[in-house]
Amino acid sequence: MSNSADSPGTESTPPRDRRFRPVRVLTAGVFALAGLIFFTSFDTAKGTNIRTDTSLLKLSDLVQERSHKNGTLDESNATLRHDIETLAERDDGRSEAEDKKLAGLEESAGTQKLTGRALTVTLNDAPPNATAKLPGYPEPQPDYLVIHQQDLQAVVNALWEGGAKGIKVMDQRLISTSAVRCVGNTLILQGRVYSPPYKITAVGDPEKLNKAMSASKAIQNYMVYVNVYGLGWKVTQDGTVTLPGYSGTVDLHYAEPVG
Repeated sequence: MSNSADSPGTESTPPRDRRFRPVRVLTAGVFALAGLIFFTSFDTAKGTNIRTDTSLLKLSDLVQERSHKNGTLDESNATLRHDIETLAERDDGRSEAEDKKLAGLEESAGTQKLTGRALTVTLNDAPPNATAKLPGYPEPQPDYLVIHQQDLQAVVNALWEGGAKGIKVMDQRLISTSAVRCVGNTLILQGRVYSPPYKITAVGDPEKLNKAMSASKAIQNYMVYVNVYGLGWKVTQDGTVTLPGYSGTVDLHYAEPVG
């Protein structure tokens, strides 16, 4: 006869281990997080494809779209301004002397077309695989191979110094409040964006303009990079050209006239 202690009826089976298991809680948390993500995606999309939603376009695409829009608005503004001036000329009550004074002010301000002898300076980035062409110079860093803001400013300043009567950068006329600015390797001018090559056209005496550029220390420094690393530099005589009048706003947004 077996001992009573060995009988299954006299001693219960030890209970199963019911200790707390972290892996179960972690699994439940993962499913809860997935559900939250799915709900958020559904609420955001609201029936649309969020992959192609315009709010998720690259910043560069948005900048180009705004630049194109600003260009269209500039053209529309120029047309309206011309219409207003045409109507005002019919009977504005001004004397001939006042009309001449106004024309002179408009010419100085750059709001009217300007015709005369001109030259164009073209600046461009160096080839991406450029190497040092002259001995004694280090191999180029990426920063050496692109046009910078100071390069454009150096040309514009030299042309003004050389007696330019008017300057156009790309397709826009510069005025006293124009700012030539670069972000990365793109030019931002009066609300519009441009990529190289950059063209700067100046109306004036070509000989004096060339002389002023040759005397510019900043341009002399730029020419070192032209000769060593292949940055683009080209000066052409254009003969007689007509620069467009500035058609944008002339209001001051960040400054006020003194007095």
